[in-house]
Amino acid sequence: MAEAPSFDPAHPWGGNSRNATVDVNAQYSGFEYHYTYLVFCGFIVWLIIPGIGLLYGGLARRKSSLTMLFQSLMVASITTFQWMFWGYSLAYSRTANAFIGDLANFGMMKVQAAPSPGSVYIPEIVFCLYQMLFCACTVQIVVGGSFERGRIMPSLVFGFWWATIVYCPIACWTWNANGWLYNLPSLDFAGGGPVHIASGWAALAYAFMLGKRKQHGEKSHGKPHNTTLVFLGTILIWFGWFGFNGGSALNATVRAMYAAFNTNTAASTGAIGWVLVDYIRTGGKFSVVGACEGAIAGLVGITPAAGYVSCWPAALIGFLTAVVCALLQDINEWLNIDEGLYVFKLHGIGGMVGSFLTGIFADSAISALDGSSLYPGGWNGNGIQIGKQFAEITAISSYSFIVSCILLLIMKYIPGLHLRASEEAEMRGLDLDQFFDEQIGESDWSNFVRDDMMMMHGMQRQEAADQSGVVSSEGSMERQAVEPERKD
Repeated sequence: MAEAPSFDPAHPWGGNSRNATVDVNAQYSGFEYHYTYLVFCGFIVWLIIPGIGLLYGGLARRKSSLTMLFQSLMVASITTFQWMFWGYSLAYSRTANAFIGDLANFGMMKVQAAPSPGSVYIPEIVFCLYQMLFCACTVQIVVGGSFERGRIMPSLVFGFWWATIVYCPIACWTWNANGWLYNLPSLDFAGGGPVHIASGWAALAYAFMLGKRKQHGEKSHGKPHNTTLVFLGTILIWFGWFGFNGGSALNATVRAMYAAFNTNTAASTGAIGWVLVDYIRTGGKFSVVGACEGAIAGLVGITPAAGYVSCWPAALIGFLTAVVCALLQDINEWLNIDEGLYVFKLHGIGGMVGSFLTGIFADSAISALDGSSLYPGGWNGNGIQIGKQFAEITAISSYSFIVSCILLLIMKYIPGLHLRASEEAEMRGLDLDQFFDEQIGESDWSNFVRDDMMMMHGMQRQEAADQSGVVSSEGSMERQAVEPERKD
């Protein structure tokens, strides 16, 4: 059997490829299937990015849908630059301290053919690509907090700096061999903390700092404009999640295959759980959007547990996570925050539930399927693991929310980076306000928005006239035209 490759500090690049006599691939001879599998997983993880864009675009009202699609592409682009510039180094440099990495790999320095810090079977350039896609997906989830009222350019600036000062430190805590949560250890197989808990709390902070949408509370605010986009986005997310969880073993062992099986299991039982809650709540009716949300909740719940639990606990984790999230449909009203995409409910709360249940159901027999790992949980009598999961949950939740609020507050007072679109832009829709020649749907959509704007201005003039005690004949006609709409 071939000897496993090992990292040589004297050759941090993994060999001198400029020397024609040196074959940097030779060290992986006999182990190529590991990084081939991980590259494939990375490719399908990328599909989560347009999947989130379609999901968010479908959930938005029609006049702000294009914004969500555009951000999905641009967030991936901005995050790629951030990761190459210093993000990877801050998260995964081998000389990191317990909280954050240094700049040893700044600008992709020494990131090439050497065995990666995550697994000696994976060249570092492959590991870097795979983890970069995790960061991109996370930042895209976060910008959902700007839903229907956040300006695009500030959201991209926020995404760059959020990845730098929130995601990268938390990823270092959790997955870097020097990180404090890694050595505690808390159990987080594929990102329950860095991806979901962190993004959920950050999206809540974003929505909190922006304030509520205009006309918040009207029925039209809660209805997705295109259920087909929601469904298609969910399917891409579900498919991409096979790579998200299945690749997080960082090898092509039976453990990775088991994690993929658990992923599909939890998504399926999550959809069942949410639909069941909807069915009871509505007296026997169904919701396509509810089924999609349930599947995503199940995926979120199983993310930290996928490579630690057996298949029946995975089914239970998906089901329970979805039921808990579905029962919290009024969370925005309880918190008095307008977080319209329910990122906090699905990712923040779902991630916390999943992390907690991981501590209960982690089974060393499952982690041992890779031939080397033993991570017992409450299932094996290691009850203290549940407390360690609480440490992860509280640390990541508080850090993400507080630092996100501080970052947004700083940006709010920087000229040109004010976070929120104008009231007129919000009423017109962000698409017509921030795009010069494109829109979702048919050409008559712009006419509909123009009529809507005329009605809004009529209402404003009438309110001003009422306050001054003077009601003009023009205002009276506008009021008659507007009042039937209010009744609807």
